Amino acid sequence: MDSLTCTASDLVPLLSSSTNATALASFLCARFSTISSQLSDSTHAIDNTYLLFSAYLVFAMQLGFAMLCVGSVRAKNTMNIMLTNVLDAAAGALSYYLFGFAFAFGAPSNGFIGRHFFGLKAYPSPDGDYSFFLYQWAFAIAAAGITSGSIAERTQFVAYLIYSSFLTGFVYPVVSHWFWSGDGWASPILPNNLLFDSGAIDFAGSGVVHMVGGIAGLWGALIEGPRIGRFDRAGRSVALRGHSASLVVLGTFLLWFGWYGFNPGSFLTIMKGYGGGGGYYGQWSAVGRTAVTTTLAGCTAALTTLFSKRILVGHWNVIDVCNGLLGGFAAITSGCSVVEPWAAIICGFVAAWVLIGFNMLAVKFKYDDPLEAAQLHGGCGAWGLLFTGLFATKAYVNEVYPELSGRPYGMFMGGGGKLLAAQIIQILVITGWVTATMGPLFYVLKKMNLLRISREDETAGMDLTRHGGFAYVYHDEEDISMRPAFMMTKIEPNNASPSTDGQRSPSNV
Repeated sequence: MDSLTCTASDLVPLLSSSTNATALASFLCARFSTISSQLSDSTHAIDNTYLLFSAYLVFAMQLGFAMLCVGSVRAKNTMNIMLTNVLDAAAGALSYYLFGFAFAFGAPSNGFIGRHFFGLKAYPSPDGDYSFFLYQWAFAIAAAGITSGSIAERTQFVAYLIYSSFLTGFVYPVVSHWFWSGDGWASPILPNNLLFDSGAIDFAGSGVVHMVGGIAGLWGALIEGPRIGRFDRAGRSVALRGHSASLVVLGTFLLWFGWYGFNPGSFLTIMKGYGGGGGYYGQWSAVGRTAVTTTLAGCTAALTTLFSKRILVGHWNVIDVCNGLLGGFAAITSGCSVVEPWAAIICGFVAAWVLIGFNMLAVKFKYDDPLEAAQLHGGCGAWGLLFTGLFATKAYVNEVYPELSGRPYGMFMGGGGKLLAAQIIQILVITGWVTATMGPLFYVLKKMNLLRISREDETAGMDLTRHGGFAYVYHDEEDISMRPAFMMTKIEPNNASPSTDGQRSPSNV
């Protein structure tokens, strides 16, 4: 490669006569080519570093999932739930490496499933580097982690391994191929696709990640049934509280932090100008805007949940606030890059009520999800897709998806109902696909007695019966599953003397 340095002594001999004009042009062009090559290398290096950093943030969400799950279950199942979170990442890495990435992004392929890059063969390619694989793997294991929360405290260990490998190696990759790859039948980056020639907009995965994980968890929890003691003999709901609100809050903050890799990182690159370039506004601005919309949606959902639950149940509940915050994040994930910040506030407000409503339905139909994962990720994820179809702005849609001119945008922003129809179809397709794949899997596991643990193991706790002992000393006084079906209590005599004015004394109030 030619040197970037250029001095007067280099040019003087070339300017001595007109016969050296060609030599001068070659000299200058060589220097410019060198500058262009090094700028191109720098762009690739910066973009790859940005994507790697985003992948690290998304992977850190696994720690957030682990802490959230641990705090939301009873102490007797601590080691079990932590181990399942570790294995979601470990088993998911191998299955995604061997099969999942090829099914998702193995181009060239058909509109249904990828067919190249198995075991990263012939990869990297001009269209992607190792950083892209790592980023997409972090997304895949996030979907598996969502499902593990729905079936916590009652699922056999082997079932976790089977469903996690199947979800990350086949079910999730097929969905991500449909909506994210360059060949997917509903991908917005594929011109003339099968979904109105424009595709659905699911920028960071309200549907692809959150709905897939949430619906898979829904079927797992439905087929397994509720935990022992979750509903009494009269069918009334009994709260089986998690043992550590501190861990729930810690996990929530870790997930919040990781979401800044999840949503802004989904641009994949940052060194890209918009318009003529050379100004202050470019993809780096869109990345910042995406972080802002993500923040506003989550915070609005948290505050809405705080005051709504105060009205409904009469107290301030930090666990509900944390779940509301995450529901807002799950909802904004679809349209975070194509909506205005003010619209993100609407997204978060509605997401909070979607979560509250689905939780009420869960109690009514005796559905037990220890982490509210199906309601949160499935319900709020579906709302996020609808929200994008309503509020996506024309300018931002054209910036983020420049492959098609005249692309439809949000109905409430003057773009008609075409995008909203595409979003509804995405919801139906994802629901049908996950139901058709994960539902039968959980049913077969149940028939083979590989899904749910025994009643005795569930009552004693899996840490003791399956993992060699408890994680730490604890007392589950409120664990209804540890009590006999019928209990008698001794009535102590009341030694307090009645008050002179005929009212109860403070000790009896």
